[in-house]
Amino acid sequence: MAMKQFKAESKKLLDLMINSIYTNKDIFLRELISNASDAIDKLYFRSLTDNSVKLTKDDFQILLTVNKADRTLTITDNGIGMTKEELEKNLGTIARSGSLDFKAENHAEDIDIIGQFGVGFYSAFMVASRVTVISKAFGSDEAWMWESKGAEGYTLTQTEKAEAGTQIILVIKENTEQDQYDQYLDEYTLVDIVKKYSDYVRYPIRMYREKTRAKEKPADAGDDYKPEYETYTELETLNSMVPLWRRNKSEVTEEEYNRFYKEKFFDYTDPARVITSRTEGTATYNALLFIPGRAPFDYYTREYEKGLQLYASGVLIMDKCPDLLPDHFSFVKGIVDSQDLSLNISREMLQKDSQLKLIRNSLEKKIKNELNAFKNNDREKYEEFFKNFGRQLKFGCYADYGMHSELLKDLLLFFSAKQQKMVTLDEYVEAMPEDQKCIYFAAGESADRLAKLPAAELVLEKGYDLLLLTEDVDEFCLQVLRNYKEKEFKNVNSGDLGLESEEEKKAAEEASAESKELFEAMQKALGDKVKAVKVSTRLKNHPVCLSSEGPLSIEMEKVLRQQPGAEGVKSDKVLELNAQHPVFAVLKAAQESGDTEKLEKYTKLLFDQALLIEGLPIEDPVAYAQAVCELMK
Repeated sequence: MAMKQFKAESKKLLDLMINSIYTNKDIFLRELISNASDAIDKLYFRSLTDNSVKLTKDDFQILLTVNKADRTLTITDNGIGMTKEELEKNLGTIARSGSLDFKAENHAEDIDIIGQFGVGFYSAFMVASRVTVISKAFGSDEAWMWESKGAEGYTLTQTEKAEAGTQIILVIKENTEQDQYDQYLDEYTLVDIVKKYSDYVRYPIRMYREKTRAKEKPADAGDDYKPEYETYTELETLNSMVPLWRRNKSEVTEEEYNRFYKEKFFDYTDPARVITSRTEGTATYNALLFIPGRAPFDYYTREYEKGLQLYASGVLIMDKCPDLLPDHFSFVKGIVDSQDLSLNISREMLQKDSQLKLIRNSLEKKIKNELNAFKNNDREKYEEFFKNFGRQLKFGCYADYGMHSELLKDLLLFFSAKQQKMVTLDEYVEAMPEDQKCIYFAAGESADRLAKLPAAELVLEKGYDLLLLTEDVDEFCLQVLRNYKEKEFKNVNSGDLGLESEEEKKAAEEASAESKELFEAMQKALGDKVKAVKVSTRLKNHPVCLSSEGPLSIEMEKVLRQQPGAEGVKSDKVLELNAQHPVFAVLKAAQESGDTEKLEKYTKLLFDQALLIEGLPIEDPVAYAQAVCELMK
């Protein structure tokens, strides 16, 4: 029996197939099962027009058989089979795809055939020292055996086979220090691989599995009878065949979705929301997505990997495909199944193409619309969702220079000081009095503390609402948004709030002019700690507060200083004084009497008080405590 050489570039190319193209040895079974499914597809397609095909769809199957003594794993299908010429053409020429030929010859572009490249078969050599293919083409009287040990070549001889179809016999390699090939003779491992990669192949994948059962209790057995057990084999279907995402949503119960999500994505809580999507046309795919009911413990860490499971015609291609999800929706779990994706030669990775972008963009819009409906129709549960993932939506608004903010801004929630609940930006604006020009907010660590800020009290006294922002990303998010429905965002501790009357403005200007020398002396005492000292229009009852000028607020400074390499970050602080408070008169008297020492001491004391009000650390707590004690004397 003469050995034939492979027609393609022989040993070098086959070595590349086995050692470089595939990164995961488990893939071999996915590829061989996909080829078997293709072969059955071809015969089933033929049965639609050829009465000589007596098999119905229910008769087709893919059978796995393990023989541990011979170290063989056999994959058998009752599909179309191959002639001698087809074996030579498909298996003797590396990278020849019979599936593509079939689609072209039969004008069957709408037939969902898995195989594309014709190289998947050779992945068998990753785990097998010898591969034997016995095949009989439908309608032929001849059967042929193709056999190879790898790149040296192959033999092709006539043999016997009763029925049409193909049988692939793998002699599994012996274990090495690096690889445990015995696992591919273990039925539990094989079941796991089938479940992971081929669970939704449309034909049953079956295997005889050894079971144990109790023998029937003899009629004359006494009370001390101990049950005896026997082993038997049972033909078991390993795959579920019909993907949940291909069923109509009305046909699937909530319990089925919940069970599927928890089993597939290893969560112990039910999903908060189920999203289904079927699209045909420019982006053809089925998607089944889930909003988790809780944030994974590592969600806000670098270790978290986003991505959707990607299937091509029901066969798993990638466990986590990051390119299908934008970062702002990285919390979404789920599955996308498409037959139109361009895969690389090993079908382990996607090619970067326009189809992928179309699916991603379509999913992004779908998720946004579903979250919006979630917010409008089940507010209580949406607020729970927002506790888990709202931070990510805010990051999404801020990221990429705000390019996603238009998409995400209506999904955001912030705490309302006036209404004492979470509100959307739209709800805030709708409740604004007619004379209110801006959306006011205060940013810090605690809502209770923010509500007591001097400037916050002023806004609330006016009858206006105030958003209390307690997450580090909040102010950055609003700064990128800049405005909502033409209403500008205003930090109550930054710049001019525009709340004072003309009389109050005039009084502040007069007080500033009269106290010019006082402010110059105070600023000199504080040095570069403040940019300016001035009369405040935002203080009513408090003697002092800090505000900031420019784009960097005091709270943003605090957030940025927690980042590595941001030690020099500094906001332009302004010390504001209440000209109507008794403390101001004391300062004025010290300055007019020429008591420079007292004025400097009082100035530093007030500055430290303002820092404490803002939740900022004071430079010298001991000196501050001593100054307070001296005043108490």
